[in-house]
Amino acid sequence: MTIEAYEALRAEGYVLAGERDDLGKRADLYLRMFMDSGQRNVFPLIAAHGARWAVGYFRLGRLGGMLMSLPYLLTPSLRRAKLADLAVFADKFKDINRRVCAESYAIFHYTRVHGGSSFIRSVIGDDFADILCESHATAEFSQARREALFLAFFNWEQDTVVGPAVLEAFDNFHWGIIKHMATRTRLAFTYFGKGFSVRFNTFSSKAERICRGLQVYRRAEEVGLAHVVSTLGSYKNQGLNKSLSASLFCWVAARPRLPANSSSILSR
Repeated sequence: MTIEAYEALRAEGYVLAGERDDLGKRADLYLRMFMDSGQRNVFPLIAAHGARWAVGYFRLGRLGGMLMSLPYLLTPSLRRAKLADLAVFADKFKDINRRVCAESYAIFHYTRVHGGSSFIRSVIGDDFADILCESHATAEFSQARREALFLAFFNWEQDTVVGPAVLEAFDNFHWGIIKHMATRTRLAFTYFGKGFSVRFNTFSSKAERICRGLQVYRRAEEVGLAHVVSTLGSYKNQGLNKSLSASLFCWVAARPRLPANSSSILSR
């Protein structure tokens, strides 16, 4: 029954994660996972920001591609080919985002209902299963444990979904200047605040993605998780979809107990 239950949750996760371009829908799903965790599992909260930020990032990338393709106006077939390659490159990252969301949903809810069975341990490993089940079972979850859980979740997604797919995407994309810009991605999550930024030297490096991911997580703890939640709706020119707006409203209305070092969203 455990395999069937896991596969059912995976199927449900892919439905809820939407289509490749449904980044806002995935932000909503991630926020709900964070809420359902009792605000102990910060990985989905950070991932919600990643999805919201990516909406603008992909728009900017498409515009940048149009501008960078202007020198090829006299060779329209080459220009079309380059823009098509860029669209495929972007779609691969959107697909990665969708897969991580769906698979995260499955392991989160499986362990929440079925615990750390031998089956799920074979899927995600003993250490990850232990700390994920611990986060479900106890309300006393220190910042050190939240960081350990974040790293376990982040390393798992890098090993199983992100790492191989990112390497494949970069290996098969050959528009040099755009590829260089993509490797130098600068994250600008709305909760960062002034004077704080995260820029990659080589986005295709798994080691650097893990390092930057930890940097992003620690910034979230520094500013307070309530602030991280409240700034999900602050990405420019995107507008909250109705379901995410409802999630934010419910989160505030429920006044969940937040970690002690988080400022109250209601006192802002």
